[in-house]
Amino acid sequence: MSNIKAGYKYTESDEWVSIDGDIAVIGISDYAQQHLGDIVFVEMKDTGIKLKKGEVLTTIESVKSASDIFSPLSGELIEINSELDAEAGLVNQDPYGKGWIAKIKIEQKEELDQLMDHSSYEKYRQD
Repeated sequence: MSNIKAGYKYTESDEWVSIDGDIAVIGISDYAQQHLGDIVFVEMKDTGIKLKKGEVLTTIESVKSASDIFSPLSGELIEINSELDAEAGLVNQDPYGKGWIAKIKIEQKEELDQLMDHSSYEKYRQD
């Protein structure tokens, strides 16, 4: 069974969002990292770009496959987790902590209302 953290928002495509003011920290859920298998590479975009909700934020490669990770919110990419360059496996080891992927400055806070809370995501993943 995967770990679903309270206090985070989730997407149907298994990204999580943690909010700090107008900054969103984004990663993939424990469920997603388990299904991807051993992650070997995280392809990062350049900071400063504008992303719309649903656009590809990054691509994660595992020993099984490559998967696009989508931006759960619209905003400017302000920081990437550079530690993943050297140790992509952090996403497997600590998906809600050291394995975070990117931070964006939120442009449309109302988009947060379209994300699931942890209990809704838990129910979604059980179906």
